[in-house]
Amino acid sequence: MKPKFSTLIILTLISAVILAPFAVSPIYIPIFREKAFDILFFLQANLYKQITGYISLAFVIFEMVLVARKRGRGWKIKLSVPGSMQLWRKLHIFLGVGLLAIVLVHTIGVTGINFNAIFLWVFFGVSLSALVGVVAETGVLESSQKRFLPMLKSATADGKRVSGISKGNMIQSMRAFWLNTHIILVSIFFVMLCFHIFLAYYYQ
Repeated sequence: MKPKFSTLIILTLISAVILAPFAVSPIYIPIFREKAFDILFFLQANLYKQITGYISLAFVIFEMVLVARKRGRGWKIKLSVPGSMQLWRKLHIFLGVGLLAIVLVHTIGVTGINFNAIFLWVFFGVSLSALVGVVAETGVLESSQKRFLPMLKSATADGKRVSGISKGNMIQSMRAFWLNTHIILVSIFFVMLCFHIFLAYYYQ
């Protein structure tokens, strides 16, 4: 079982709050530079970036362990770890939101330029594609409605055409879209993460 729909809505609101500084950083960074230059200098120094970067990397690695635990059977990977599948699914969602927070701490809300900016937006895509997908899927799952999108027609087991799409087919269609999008973005993210780590040490 995933977290309840109400819990996921709260996580979505928390994610929106975490992402807000990225939108307004062009406003508060100049104020920091003028009023608290020493603090800004510390937050942009190599030591701070390394510490928060390693913490972010630890979150990413743990997230990948969670994915391996969730999908180990399909990938034919035997991973002996304690806890139920439901627990690991919940951890994956909560840690994803936690990773958003630590990235905010790492970047202090600055999106950067060129490669770093693209890398950050890909990461946002990874996080939001999963969160929005899980929220929508859970909303359908917990809904009392039996059929969705009444303007569409779908076939039943006996071949009759009925108005709307069944709950199971709706969830299956949604998952095919958001999960594939999420996997593609995760793949791009990992390639860019390796390059980001290389650049961080190359220019150190």
